[in-house]
Amino acid sequence: MRLAALFSGGKDSTYAVHLSEAMGHEVAYLLTMLPLRDDSWMYHTVNIGVAPMLAEAMSLESRAVETSGEKEEELEDLKEALKGLDIEGLITGAIASSYQRSRIDGICKQLGLTHVAPLWGRESYALLHEMLDRDMTIMVTAVAAMGLDESWLGRVLDPGAAEELKRLGDRFGVDVCGEGGEMETLVLDAPWFRSSLEIVGARPEWDGTRGSYVIQEARLHPKEGDA
Repeated sequence: MRLAALFSGGKDSTYAVHLSEAMGHEVAYLLTMLPLRDDSWMYHTVNIGVAPMLAEAMSLESRAVETSGEKEEELEDLKEALKGLDIEGLITGAIASSYQRSRIDGICKQLGLTHVAPLWGRESYALLHEMLDRDMTIMVTAVAAMGLDESWLGRVLDPGAAEELKRLGDRFGVDVCGEGGEMETLVLDAPWFRSSLEIVGARPEWDGTRGSYVIQEARLHPKEGDA
């Protein structure tokens, strides 16, 4: 099928795109919704402006569309954006969020599209390890949960970090993949990227209980053979 992907640049949407391509689908567009408020119910907000750079890193066409960020209203913004695309379905990186899944299902049904969700129902700990085993370079860009402190901001995940997240999950109920909003991420590199993303400047913002790693400047580095 010819598909668009709801794309934030985070690990879940990035991996969902890769798996969809591996299944033989054509990913025609990476659609990034740009909320005008930072408490969107549906969409990733932290460093969302970097997503088009990652689309370029994967040699895929990027479409960025502003959305109100208002609950339910933002769904209409997505529907309007999808109406203008020549596609048969929509990819999402949803793992366990019934809120997101049900609303995307509803929009796809109205538009006659297929919702492709290759991560749906996967166990978070195994899924995160699978991403790391595929050599994805994943940076934590926001945290908002008990046990996730300022030290996680800007941290690149590795198997040791995955074990820490599992322990925090056992103790505080943190989802290892951050599916409940506990954590947001940005993919800096993966084997299927033609360029890697370098963070040139960034600053942590921490209010005592939650925080973000705000990217001020970033650039792409073509990999050897793709320059």
